[in-house]
Amino acid sequence: MTHRPGLDPAVAQVRRAVRAALAGLPAGSVVVVALSGGADSLALAAATAFEAPKAGVRPVAVTVDHGLQDGSTDAAAAAAAQARVLGLEAKVARVEVGADGGPEAAARTARYAALRDEASALGAAAVLTGHTLDDQAETVLLGLSRGSGAASLQGMAALSRLAEGVALLRPLLAVRRATTRAACAAEGLVPWDDPHNDDPSYARVRVRQKVMPVLEAELGPGIAEALARTAEQLREDASAFDEMIDETIEDIVEHAEAGISVSVPALAANPPALRHRIIRHVVAAEFGESLTRVQTLEVARLVTDWAGQGPIDLPGCRARRVGARLEFAAR
Repeated sequence: MTHRPGLDPAVAQVRRAVRAALAGLPAGSVVVVALSGGADSLALAAATAFEAPKAGVRPVAVTVDHGLQDGSTDAAAAAAAQARVLGLEAKVARVEVGADGGPEAAARTARYAALRDEASALGAAAVLTGHTLDDQAETVLLGLSRGSGAASLQGMAALSRLAEGVALLRPLLAVRRATTRAACAAEGLVPWDDPHNDDPSYARVRVRQKVMPVLEAELGPGIAEALARTAEQLREDASAFDEMIDETIEDIVEHAEAGISVSVPALAANPPALRHRIIRHVVAAEFGESLTRVQTLEVARLVTDWAGQGPIDLPGCRARRVGARLEFAAR
């Protein structure tokens, strides 16, 4: 696709990505732009400021101050000031970061909660974040290291739901990090480089600084793009599986005392991949818990390798074989 003469290619690429994301929103909508002040979110904010009026939407930049380091308040204020120069409304939300799940997960939880609250207060239709193709590749590698299956290798979705009536949009998942930095330079924007992005105590930083360069050096260029393609393909597969599960569950699941039961013959007739997904889906939907691979296989043995074994304790529930039914009941 061509761009206007004189328009920097990096700026054009970011704007095209944002234009496509905003095209699906109703005219008159409010959109929240998550602005950390880094190059990715700053390029996103600049592109949104340019594209939003043409799309008929009202953009509001929200900067979350995690308060995790000296100077965070000043950095947040500077990001908001740059947003105003770009023509955006700008707000700063200060949060308290807990400790659950480690520092990265706790900060992410607090950040998304703040964005959700701000979107709700503004009546926003969507929240836009600046995650790039490089972020997607790193997410896939981190998921691979955890060994938690295809779900963790799907990476981040370009479109998901943040809250009731609020979409979470990631317009830049096909854009490289180098492109967002180039776009900032072309527009005279000065990004803030978060010191945490260079802290090797964070797993994502180690992937970014050590793992990805080694993969590029040893396997050749294009690794990040290949990982992002893998995520997209797995997401397509997962969507197909989800449709199959929804169709199958209607016929094989019944409510039971204090829980739910599933037909053993029906589970046995399905291939392992679908059987295991049904088991995980039932536990997640009924009890709000996630099963590990080991736990899933133990439950599956009640179907495929039944030898009179007793109930299996799982997170939030207990599974047991009762005749031709597999029962899941609250513990």
